[in-house]
Amino acid sequence: MADVSGGIEVFLEIVRSGSLNAAARTLGVGAPAVSHRLKALEREIGVELIARTTRSLDLTAAGRVLLDGAGPAFEEVAAAIEKARAAGQATSGVLRLTVPWSAYRIVIAPVLADFQAAYPEIRLEISFEEGLVDIVREGFHAGFRLGDRLATGMVATRLTPPLRAAYSASPAYLAAYGRPQHPGDLLAHKCIRYRFVSTRRVADWLFSVGGRTVTVDPPAHLLFDDFRAVIEAARDGRGIGWSLRRVVEEELADGRLETVLDPCTIEHPPFYIFYPEQHRRLELLRLFIEFLRERGAGL
Repeated sequence: MADVSGGIEVFLEIVRSGSLNAAARTLGVGAPAVSHRLKALEREIGVELIARTTRSLDLTAAGRVLLDGAGPAFEEVAAAIEKARAAGQATSGVLRLTVPWSAYRIVIAPVLADFQAAYPEIRLEISFEEGLVDIVREGFHAGFRLGDRLATGMVATRLTPPLRAAYSASPAYLAAYGRPQHPGDLLAHKCIRYRFVSTRRVADWLFSVGGRTVTVDPPAHLLFDDFRAVIEAARDGRGIGWSLRRVVEEELADGRLETVLDPCTIEHPPFYIFYPEQHRRLELLRLFIEFLRERGAGL
């Protein structure tokens, strides 16, 4: 079918151009290639389509039938292809993203106003989602995830450096319950834990002790599947919560939170933006990624 479709394209261009040589120039190929494709189409159909003489080309009766039937349909297909190409190259329209809240706060929020000022015709639709998402099935152009949670078979671009963890609590909580000096001390504290949405597994609390990575599993005084709730509860004095340090920089700067066990915290993988291969040439996405990498989170 692909050979027939290509042959019809050549046939229609010969008719439009009036000669094999002119059709070859339009199609960007040699005249022998055009002649070969036309002959292949005639063999496939089983009839002669163009009567060729030394001075002219004339449509046969079969050629006129093919022109009348295939011409309009092929033009519609060509127009649709051009529209699709234009949509992919457009610098205005909607870009749909699935983003964990932490990635939004670290990567997007700091540059959002500047991006909107630079590209006022691009409208971002951002869906906050902590769980893994099939972005193709759900109709998203791209998603954000940490490097250890990327979907397979996707194109991925790194947006941040590795991200250090933070265990933090309010000054009031630390004044009342004391400051842990060793990761094991957390077993005696009120701890605010996070549960992964997709796997329902409680996130590990990992520390570097004596050159080794160790896991501490304190009971969850509170358990959330939303990092915003973890941070809010820590700010409200409900206990010690885990997050990425970049997420709580504002709270640390203004004193609403204080970190503990800083010498023992570890780094986590960077945030990436990922998308299917078919979106590689989407101009809206390219502009967005380029802007994030130029203005973004310290890459």
